[in-house]
Amino acid sequence: MGTRESSTASQLPDGVRELLADRIHDVADYPRPGVMFKDITPLLADAEALCVLTDVLAGIAREHGATKIVGLEARGFILGAPTAVRAGVGFVPVRKAGKLPGATLSQAYDLEYGSARIEVHAEGLTEGDRVLVVDDVLATGGTAEAAVQLLRRTGAEVVGLAVLLELGFLEGRGRVERALAGAPLDALLAV
Repeated sequence: MGTRESSTASQLPDGVRELLADRIHDVADYPRPGVMFKDITPLLADAEALCVLTDVLAGIAREHGATKIVGLEARGFILGAPTAVRAGVGFVPVRKAGKLPGATLSQAYDLEYGSARIEVHAEGLTEGDRVLVVDDVLATGGTAEAAVQLLRRTGAEVVGLAVLLELGFLEGRGRVERALAGAPLDALLAV
C-alpha cells in the first residue's frame, strides 16, 4: 500500500497486512477525474479477509475497553456492526442528517464546498458508555472529527477511532487527533 504507517499498522503481522492490502483495489478517476478511489468491496467479498479484519477491529475494541461501537455512514456500518458482534458489545450508527427517526443529536461540519450534518439517536449512547468509532477510510478527517464532537455531547467517552485505511496525504490525522484529545487513532493500513 505505501510506506506511511500508523503504530497499529506497524503492529499487524505481515500476512494480515498483505491480506487486507491486496484486497483493496484502486479505481482511477472515480468518482471524478483525477481521484484514485480505494475500493474495499473486494475485501468485503472475501470471507477470510473480512473475518480477519473484524477480528483485528474487535481486538482494538476490547483493548480500549469499548462498550459500544459507533459506525460512521455508510461503510463504517459495514465494518462496525460485525466488529460489535465479535467484540460482544452494542452498535450505534452515526448517520447523515434526516436519516434517523425519533429524537436525535446533530453536529454540523465543513466540507470542501459547503457543510454537512450528522446525527445519532439521542438515547443511543449515555454517560458511562465507552465508544470506539469505526470507519473504512480516514481522509480529511472532517466526518470523524464531527462524530467525536457529537458523541461527547451524549455523555459517552470516546475511547478511540479505528479505520481500515488512512490516506495520509490528505492530512486528516492531525485534525482527528486534536478532537480525540489523547484517545488513540488506529489505522490498520496507511498510504
